[in-house]
Amino acid sequence: MARVFITGSSDGLGRMAARVLIEQGHEVVVHGRNDGRTRDALEAAAGARAAVTGDLSTIAGARTVADQVNKLGRFNAVIHNAGVGYRETRRVETEPGVPSIFAVNVLAPYILTALIERPGRLVYVSSGTHHGVRPRMDDLLWTKRAWSGFSAYAESKLCDVLLAFAVARRWKDVRSNALGAWLGADEDGRPFSPRRSPSRLRHPGVARHERGPIGAIDWRVFLSSTPSCAEPGCERCQHPEGAARRVRPHLRYPAD
Repeated sequence: MARVFITGSSDGLGRMAARVLIEQGHEVVVHGRNDGRTRDALEAAAGARAAVTGDLSTIAGARTVADQVNKLGRFNAVIHNAGVGYRETRRVETEPGVPSIFAVNVLAPYILTALIERPGRLVYVSSGTHHGVRPRMDDLLWTKRAWSGFSAYAESKLCDVLLAFAVARRWKDVRSNALGAWLGADEDGRPFSPRRSPSRLRHPGVARHERGPIGAIDWRVFLSSTPSCAEPGCERCQHPEGAARRVRPHLRYPAD
């Protein structure tokens, strides 16, 4: 049994992950940005061990979440799932100079990574949209450019991948992973939908990589354009016929 903390667990992928892990017998702590969302998370993930509350769009809120998590003891894995989508029609600041997309999608995972007692594994939920942008490293906060919600979102998800790689390089004792939620598929090979039963979740070609204590969430990296597996001689990476057309192959992190 593993202890897993999941941010943004009241709906979507976070809720699905919580349900799956609870079904597998793991100890899960969920999260909501306010009291109402926290209640939703507990109701949606029956069997969750506990819940924490905090608004990750602010630095103070992220610190509050980290403090609550640390009081519960060390976790085997932390899944950074909470995020703001790409439908933001205007730039909204939640901290001075910081738009909400960057605050929730990038700054909060960074703060939580730094402040939460180091777990055995970190999972950062990213998105395949990061392939479609060329980030302006001199304007990540969108103070110089005309606002584009989609581009801001895609850039923030690229930052999550960079954060995962940075952690993997610095913390040799932690497995640091990034994944794109859009890559999921159910047992019939259909695209993932959090509304479907979590027991039907399957990721073609990934079940072979399940190892360690956290089962289906023990995924490797799926945000690579590499045409083949980066691990030489890995027989487990031979995806079944057709699966490779549905998912991208994984790329092994230095810490994995």
